[in-house]
Amino acid sequence: MALKYIDIGANLTDSMFRGIYGGVQKHQNDFHLVLERAWKQGLQKMFITVGTLNEAGEALALSNQDERLFVTMGCHPTRCGEFLPDPEQYYQGLRSKISNNISKIIAIGECGLDYDRLHFCEKETQKIYFEKQLNFAAEFKLPLFLHCRNAHDDFMEILTRNRDKVCAGGVVHSFDGTLDEALKILSFDGLYIGLNGCSLKTAENLEVVKQIPNDKIMIETDCPWCGIRPSHASSKYVKTKFATVKKKEKWTAETLIDGRCEPCQISQVLEVIAGIKEQPVEKLANIFYDNTLELFFNKREY
Repeated sequence: MALKYIDIGANLTDSMFRGIYGGVQKHQNDFHLVLERAWKQGLQKMFITVGTLNEAGEALALSNQDERLFVTMGCHPTRCGEFLPDPEQYYQGLRSKISNNISKIIAIGECGLDYDRLHFCEKETQKIYFEKQLNFAAEFKLPLFLHCRNAHDDFMEILTRNRDKVCAGGVVHSFDGTLDEALKILSFDGLYIGLNGCSLKTAENLEVVKQIPNDKIMIETDCPWCGIRPSHASSKYVKTKFATVKKKEKWTAETLIDGRCEPCQISQVLEVIAGIKEQPVEKLANIFYDNTLELFFNKREY
């Protein structure tokens, strides 16, 4: 029986999926082939991640082309400076996108805090507009798609202070923190942890993931980023291999591009988690799939 997956984090509006790298067209637009590979690999649904209001229209247009595509709607912490010229207008812009597309908006986000990249947006601005976006979760009763990098204490303080607004739970995606941080996240009722290749880079990462309860895990690719590289501690557990070319100009319809992660590679994330936990991939695939349905679809009629 084929395994079923839901990719909770796919940056499908990224220009790499149109063959454009650094503003230069390196090969033809192969977005349709990326989707075909995903569905063939067992993807049942994918969430297109929105990190700025400017991406919202394209993400929604893509999602409307396929009933299996959904959208997370919010402002990434590194982009929160976009609120500043006119905070109310930007806020209402996001709100309008949510309210007018509620059947396609699966979560509020990507929102949160990122103290690793303060050169993009300073702490206070991130904190103010992370907290403001929690109003959307309360108003629309939607889960949160959360981002936290090197900001755990402030992140949890804001969530805890706004516990009443986090009424529909959420997932802290691309988690790469400590076990103590994971346990504190999971002590907050309704929160899950999302894992991808960036969550599985080091031996320390693997030890943490090994101890996260299965019923609190979801999986993702965060493509075109966060692929599992040969240098990662996780690579020894990968069983599914894909034909890949190193040079973008050598692209063919049958190959992946080295360094450009695709949704189909979610099977590798599952294989790593199964390997470090020493549990069957079939068992974990079902658990992670059910976890995702429980958070995002249990109140929807799909």
